[in-house]
Amino acid sequence: MLTNINPKLPMRDKEITLSYYVNQLGFSKFGSADYDDYLMLERDQIQLHFFKFKNLKPRKNYGQVYIRTDNIDELYKALLEKKTEIHPNGKLEDKPWGQREFSLLDPDSNLLTFGQNI
Repeated sequence: MLTNINPKLPMRDKEITLSYYVNQLGFSKFGSADYDDYLMLERDQIQLHFFKFKNLKPRKNYGQVYIRTDNIDELYKALLEKKTEIHPNGKLEDKPWGQREFSLLDPDSNLLTFGQNI
């Protein structure tokens, strides 16, 4: 029945969000429609959607997404090479729950956690 999920995260500025996800994380725009208050991005088999929330206070944002990958070490290395800032408490490590994970915060403090089964 269920086939996919496309999380919606808040953003304050569409151009800043677009630039970060394209230039730092390797996403591209999805679709041909261009809405002022909405952004759709994709990479590989996933999509992330963003809605405009100009009064968002990043320190009070609890937006979070867990993204599974099949090559976390390569992804982590590629992000470090682009000088993508990794969350200070989210360095790549094996977790006791059987996942190898790392995390980062986007410009609006949405937490992105990447994980792979050990």
